[in-house]
Amino acid sequence: MPQTHPAIDHPAPTTQAPTVPPPAAELSLEERLTLIDAAMTVRLDEAAVAYEVNTAHIETEPVDLADVVIVPLTPTSPTHSQPTPPATRIAIVLDRAHQLMDTAGWCAGALTDEQGAVCLLGAIRQAARGDRGLEADAAAVLLDTIRRRFGDVESVPAFNDAWANGRASIRMLHEAASSADARGI
Repeated sequence: MPQTHPAIDHPAPTTQAPTVPPPAAELSLEERLTLIDAAMTVRLDEAAVAYEVNTAHIETEPVDLADVVIVPLTPTSPTHSQPTPPATRIAIVLDRAHQLMDTAGWCAGALTDEQGAVCLLGAIRQAARGDRGLEADAAAVLLDTIRRRFGDVESVPAFNDAWANGRASIRMLHEAASSADARGI
């Protein structure tokens, strides 16, 4: 006689709907902008790296915009009033040195060259008219102005001789004269 197995009680299969996650909360405008900003920052960083890699083989020299953009030192329009001359001794010496270098020309490696061009110290020395104390004070104000703009510069002659032309030196004399006048020295 065949053996019968006791009936196994199997539960009836039930069809259950899959659980659907609750809808995600909608992002606010600020949150969306933050996400877009982060994505754009990543893209810009990748583009910057790609640019550096793609242009690494190209040899270039940095360009000083002051060497490219040239404007007249004196106003050309009659609507501009003439600037008032400096009122302090050091400012006057620096202003004279600025005018001297602008008209006589700039040189490097010597106080004055054969053509009459001057370096920064040569211009200050001529503008001080033999007053060594005034010359030293003007050179100190000039060096301070140069260091505020360019960082740790060893000396006025080192700054003057570091350039291929006199534009930076002329500009620094002008800034130093303005600074001395504004400070009342």
